[in-house]
Amino acid sequence: MNTIPTSGHLVVVRDSFARKLLELARRALVCDQVIPYLGPGLLRLGSAEPPVPSTPEAVAAALNTRAPAPSKIRTNMWSVAQFIEQRRHRRTLQAWMTEIFAAPATPTTLHAWLAKLPLSLIVDSWYEGAMRAALAEAGRTDVVEIQGITRANEFANVWTRTYDLAGRELDAGAATKTVLYTPHGSVRPAANFLIADSDYVEALTEIDIQTPIPDVVKERRTDRGFFFVGCRFNDQMLRTYARQIMKRSEGPRYAIMDAQTLTRNEARFLGASGITVIDMPESEAMAQLAGSAS
Repeated sequence: MNTIPTSGHLVVVRDSFARKLLELARRALVCDQVIPYLGPGLLRLGSAEPPVPSTPEAVAAALNTRAPAPSKIRTNMWSVAQFIEQRRHRRTLQAWMTEIFAAPATPTTLHAWLAKLPLSLIVDSWYEGAMRAALAEAGRTDVVEIQGITRANEFANVWTRTYDLAGRELDAGAATKTVLYTPHGSVRPAANFLIADSDYVEALTEIDIQTPIPDVVKERRTDRGFFFVGCRFNDQMLRTYARQIMKRSEGPRYAIMDAQTLTRNEARFLGASGITVIDMPESEAMAQLAGSAS
């Protein structure tokens, strides 16, 4: 079957149906009707060996080379980061994350294509800054980036910082055509990272009432859908943030994923969130979206 309803009302489309639905998604992106939600999996499409980690598990491994964590948490990025923060101080964790993500990640053809579209909002859920680089390379001057920040060193009710593409910090609420929202922070321009469990304690307490989500994100998602690419949702943290970022959005919602590798929790989340899975290789989908394939 090409269209597969599964438990939890998850819908998966394949073959010719997948290509047709992807074309509809492409048109919606061009018309600014859906919001790209980018994950670390895109890094593997741009390079056989990405210069920076492309999964939470890879970040955990990189941190473990600097400070080995107990075996029971060794593969969990958030727990390993928390272990380092407690044992070595926050400054050490931030310095090591900056080292781990120091190498520039080359934007993929999808990043470059998205950078040329008049999108109101782009969500980038990883730390490497490839989407930011693509926007800068496209010569965009009508973009601001809003980054999530740790509350570890904050005393005011501040959840984000805003920058232009030159790295200058701006006042919150600066008006612009395109907002690049990096909810977990980014290595550039100021090495803001939400990474340790403690970074998310207050955020997860407040996120259900949307306090950490910038007002402009809440405004611009209202009459749009979401398009997930390079993302996986095999951790509760990732599911919680995605759920709250797309909350009250109109839809439609699509995701490029290998349906055969979905975990039970991922399938339940996707079905409950009304996200249709387009089951095709991400490289093929990227080529079709960027106009490189028929």
